[in-house]
Order: sequence, then structure tokens, then C-alpha cells
Amino acid sequence: MTVAGCERLREELNELKSVERPKITKAIAEAREHGDLKENAEYHAAREQQSFCEGRIAEIEGKLADSQVIDVTKIEATGRVIFGTTVTLINIETDEAVTYQIVGDDEADVPKGKISVSSPIARAIMGKQEGDEIVVNAPAGDIEYEIDKVAHI
Repeated sequence: MTVAGCERLREELNELKSVERPKITKAIAEAREHGDLKENAEYHAAREQQSFCEGRIAEIEGKLADSQVIDVTKIEATGRVIFGTTVTLINIETDEAVTYQIVGDDEADVPKGKISVSSPIARAIMGKQEGDEIVVNAPAGDIEYEIDKVAHI
């Protein structure tokens, strides 16, 4: 995972633990005060919300524990495409340029130019050099690109 992705997960974890968890606990306590728990919709909704929150906390803690954070800015730039690099591709047929950063699956956000390391484009360009031509097997058919620039941003 990239440094930015790790920081985002840590922020979400902090928000869940310090804001959401106490809010849910308070909601459960208030719902208990209303009496009969079997027919108390507020109580059941709060418990369900607590379950989702605790599940997300466990998921984030697991990801942070199991992941390796890679700071691409500390890696020597060689013009080779590796995890975390920002790559500018030129469509050979249309001459259009697109720029993507290769990130972990959880960080992917195509409209923001972040593609998953397991996406077809990333798999096609990983390990290649600036100037190499690649073919991406996309759902719309094969697309040929030239790797124009590899940046360690």
C-alpha cells in the first residue's frame, strides 16, 4: 500500500474509534432506557450499526497489520514501472495521453487516476520501461499504449 493509502486508513480507523464507537455506545444506552429490548427498533438499529463499525475496525486493523507500506519517493527512479509509480501512457492509435498511479486494491480510484495493481492496465505495464509499447487486453478490445513517462511522485 502507498503512504497516502496507509494514512487514509489510519484516519478512518481513528474516526471510527474516537467518534463513531462512542456515539453508537451512547445510542445503545439511550435505547436501553426505553425499556423492552425485544421490540425496541432503536436498540436493534444501534446494535446493527455497532456490528458494522466493529467489523470495519477489525478489517482496517487487519489490513494495516498485514500490509507493507511503500514510499515510492524513496526509491531510485530508473524509468521502470513499479508499485506506486505514476505512469503516463500514450494511446498509439488516438495519440491521447493518460496518467495513472499504480496503487493497492483498496486505494484504487480511477476518476482520480489511481488504478489497482491488479487491474489489466497495471498488470500489462508492471516491470516495463519508459518507451516500451504494451498491449492492454481491455473489455472493449486490445489497446496499444506507449509508456511515455514513469514518475516517482
